[in-house]
Amino acid sequence: MRFGILGPLEIRTDDGTPVDPGGPRPRALLTLLLLDADRAVSTERLFDGLYGSRPPAGAANALQSQISRLRRRLAPHTEIEATATGYRIATAPDTVDAHRFEQLAAEGRSALAAADHRRAAAQLLGALALWRGPALPDLPDAHAERTRLDELRLAAVQDRVEAELALGGGPELIPELRELLCAHPLSERLHGQLMRALHAGGRPAEALTVYEEARRVLAEELGADPSAELSALHRELLRGQRDDRRRVPAQLTRFVGRETELARLFELLSAGSGSRLVTLTGPGGAGKTRLAIEAASGHSDVCYAELAPLTDGTQIPYAVLTALGVRDGLRTPATDGTERLLAALEDRELVLVLDNCEHLVTDAARLCALLLGACPGVRVLATSRESLGITGEVLIPVPPLPPEPAGRLFLDRARAVRPGFEGHARVADLCAALDGLPLAIELAAARLRTLTPDELADRLGDRFRLLSRGDRSKAPRHRTLRAVVEWSWDLLDEEERELATRLTVFVGGATLEAVEAVCATPCPEDLLASLVEKSFLEVSEGRYRMLETIRAYAAERLEDEHRLRDAHAAYFRALAERAEPCLRSGGQLPWLARLDAERDNLDAALRHLLATAPEGALRLMATLSWFWRLRAPYGEQVPLARALLAAVGEAPPPGLAEEYALCLMNTVTGRGDDPGEPDRIARTAALMRALDEPLRLPFTMVLWSLAAGPLYAVDDDLLAVQVGDEPWGRALLDLGLAYQAQFTGDPVASEAAFARSLAGFRAIGDRWGMANCLDPLGGFAGRRGDYDRALELFDEGLEYVQELDAPEETSDLLRSRATVLLYRGDNDDAVSLFTRAADLARAAGAPDKVAAARRGLGDAARLRATGDTAHARVHYESALQACAANWFSVGETVLILVGLGRTAAAEGDLGQARDWFAQARTHALDVPDTLALAAVAEALASVAPHPERAAELLGAAEGLRGASAEGDPDAVRTRRDVREKLSREAYEQAFEQGRALRSAAVSER
Repeated sequence: MRFGILGPLEIRTDDGTPVDPGGPRPRALLTLLLLDADRAVSTERLFDGLYGSRPPAGAANALQSQISRLRRRLAPHTEIEATATGYRIATAPDTVDAHRFEQLAAEGRSALAAADHRRAAAQLLGALALWRGPALPDLPDAHAERTRLDELRLAAVQDRVEAELALGGGPELIPELRELLCAHPLSERLHGQLMRALHAGGRPAEALTVYEEARRVLAEELGADPSAELSALHRELLRGQRDDRRRVPAQLTRFVGRETELARLFELLSAGSGSRLVTLTGPGGAGKTRLAIEAASGHSDVCYAELAPLTDGTQIPYAVLTALGVRDGLRTPATDGTERLLAALEDRELVLVLDNCEHLVTDAARLCALLLGACPGVRVLATSRESLGITGEVLIPVPPLPPEPAGRLFLDRARAVRPGFEGHARVADLCAALDGLPLAIELAAARLRTLTPDELADRLGDRFRLLSRGDRSKAPRHRTLRAVVEWSWDLLDEEERELATRLTVFVGGATLEAVEAVCATPCPEDLLASLVEKSFLEVSEGRYRMLETIRAYAAERLEDEHRLRDAHAAYFRALAERAEPCLRSGGQLPWLARLDAERDNLDAALRHLLATAPEGALRLMATLSWFWRLRAPYGEQVPLARALLAAVGEAPPPGLAEEYALCLMNTVTGRGDDPGEPDRIARTAALMRALDEPLRLPFTMVLWSLAAGPLYAVDDDLLAVQVGDEPWGRALLDLGLAYQAQFTGDPVASEAAFARSLAGFRAIGDRWGMANCLDPLGGFAGRRGDYDRALELFDEGLEYVQELDAPEETSDLLRSRATVLLYRGDNDDAVSLFTRAADLARAAGAPDKVAAARRGLGDAARLRATGDTAHARVHYESALQACAANWFSVGETVLILVGLGRTAAAEGDLGQARDWFAQARTHALDVPDTLALAAVAEALASVAPHPERAAELLGAAEGLRGASAEGDPDAVRTRRDVREKLSREAYEQAFEQGRALRSAAVSER
């Protein structure tokens, strides 16, 4: 989310949707939290900010209630977390305009000190643009903080004016400076800046009058004379000293983005850099010309020559002479023109900008070589869609804009045609669809004069017609998107055009191997290299990628499209089949990376097969299912799986029962919002029970267990047949048996099966399998109180899941590690890991895992030495809200309810505690999870009305779990308390009775 406090409190989600924070009190509370974004704010500071030095009675409860309401309004985008001393809003400081303002203002001031005036102006303009009105209006008593921000704002304005004056600004600054002086008449800096602006605007007499006014005001108000600096400026203006630098073309719009490239250009064009030829390369519309103008305009002597209108390379010297103002060079022959240019530049210290060299690249390169050899003070900045190819040339690629500056550019240009435009949910998608090309973004933003953002986005399929109204003052090739691409297309030869059209079947790029296989172009290396050099393709780490805009243009010229798409689908289906067994081996990391890179192509192949060959699509979807489990966000493929199911029909095609079952599994979300889901699960169960041969894809068993849970488990004998003799399948079988034993209360058998499974996965090298064994094995060690061994196992598992880049599994292991740290007494470290686990799960879209981490934070608050039950309750309630409604979250719901009950008990409200535990028992009895029921039994024991009943429940818990929980402080404390109330014989008798009854003992009232 993005937050604004430099003006009325403003909240927007990342897609631009506004959020209402509520009334005055929630606004003030949120403002206080945002002033210390991502840092804990003490309750005392919050009380002081909300109520002054005398908070009313019940302020603590009121604060907690307001925090809860704010949480609901900000969910699920931003969390407000309880800390040991107060509350923290979990958002980075740069999401708050006040902190972003201070950061940009400081960067601008540093750039100004380093004489990097162009960068300073850009940073300071960006900083000041964040202000929408007076600071902190929703926090009336924040006088000190408001004054500090206002002083920083004034300093930033003065710094910005300083930078713009250094860049040649003048007349346009005069009204602003006069207005500022009315508000701050004693500022000598503002007086000096107004004097310089007037002088630069050709009004020296007025500049001298300003000095006299400054001297009068300072004498009357302060009894002082002007400073030495202001007096020196006065003397300089009296002598008539001015900076008459030659200028590049003035720009009518603000420069946005390209900070990295601009900084690199400033460095390369500096006098001592040693680089004398710098070429900006990139596709048409990427903003090469604008970047060159921005970089060159900060230099004292610049010559800008536009080469696009030229049709003959012999005209280049004359174009440069004209730009220099050497008119008589036009009357001489071509050779003399070159000689005259060399003579004109021989003793000059100058930056020569040669813009748009691509169509005359050979002649431009030849002239540059002559100039650089004969004129040692000349530095050349060229723009071209391919390099000049001269020794010593430094290339700076100008790629499409990244998402954040692309969005800023769109907003800046959109506000010019639609004042007050504050963004829209589809702006990011618009910029991405336009490849981040500045020209395309500017053309699209201009259409907001008559179209809404939704209408604009919906029409981008016909982008060349849509973006056909450009700036009439620009050259024809820059007025429309089509003209920009045509300019590049006409520079290609026939073979390059043919390959470019065939490459349009790829989505998201292609490797050389894929190009050879699909495009049927023998030895395409040279053609690909040529297309890269001409900025028609990008290449990175062996992948060739075409911008979507160029791809759309070339696709219009594609012939034999159906054959190419068939070849594309066949290649990527074969690639997926090669990859599948490798994803269950020691080679899974490189193959995961390869499939990640081909994700868009695989999706396009699947969609093509869905439309043309559904059985082929069924095979490809089945093959990709394990990759999706390891890499794709959960549920991403549900719509495609449902479409494929509709295309195939109600029954599996012959020989494809396993593939059909996987398709059914891919339609399951587990959220309970699809009335047809139970039927599909039942159909899948019937298919799974009919598969009486080794599965072609043994991971099917994992996906089935996740989709349906234990209610539809395949019996052990059939399961053994289905996994077959493959080592991965046998290791998976042991993993399943281990969980069965754990859920039925046989920890010895369970731990042994997990160990066998771990050994099997180790032999194969499968990191996913090893991590999923190490987590429960660490849990066994932790419950026994062997904390060091538990942490050792968790740390090994974390290494594997981090290598896999698996956020859900990483969240699980971090939470498990945090639990052991909590049991060991390392509360602060546990809180840190629980918080990280929650952040990872939230980013992965796994609400049940967010709930588990939030429940861990509740445990940490409750078990703290000071017993922070208020914060514990907040965490538990947040966890309960996040818990997903699927079968595997029922156990988590039980533990959250237990946590709420223990919190109530800690506060002395035993009636409320028993109510929470009763709810937990109801849930636990509905699922075959003896561990959840054991947790309920121990919780009920802690509030049992009679010690004998408590001992019986403790025995039931141990019987259900199959072992005692020596590492769990709640269980240890309850057992100790009950033992103190009974004789040894009475305790052991009741304990053994409960152990024998197990779940029946828990069910009794």
